[in-house]
Amino acid sequence: MKNLMAIILALIMAGVMIAGCTQNPAPAATPVPTPLATPTATPAATVPVPQPSFSLGDHYLQKSYSFQSEKDVFVEQIRVDNPSWGIGFDVLPLNDDQQYCWFEMNITNMDTQQFDIYGYGRDKGFEKHQLYPMYTTGPYKIEMKGNLVKVDVTVAKRNP
Repeated sequence: MKNLMAIILALIMAGVMIAGCTQNPAPAATPVPTPLATPTATPAATVPVPQPSFSLGDHYLQKSYSFQSEKDVFVEQIRVDNPSWGIGFDVLPLNDDQQYCWFEMNITNMDTQQFDIYGYGRDKGFEKHQLYPMYTTGPYKIEMKGNLVKVDVTVAKRNP
């Protein structure tokens, strides 16, 4: 009988253990915080700037300028007699650190006082070859400033 009682007690204990009644009650499940969707920085889409497709012909101005300091300023005056003309320039930086290399060209129509500003470096971008179509005849003043660059400037009639 003692053996039977020991077997029954062992079976009861095994049943209790299998049922998990002897273990400490499991702590209530803590809710897992749901991460908030944070907006990710998406890079701005780069819009390609269409480059004009033309070549320059008869020259109004074709000259090289060297800018060694920010105080260097060159001024040219020309008279444009053809409404189909353009401005082109090629920039050669004279320093490995591009933050110091820049060029700015201010083109003013002396009759209307309207002006355009083109350039290289600073807030103008770092495209070394630039070409711009122009459409109005008349007298123009071209004022150029820069620092640590050599610039080849061409002002000429546009070829078709």
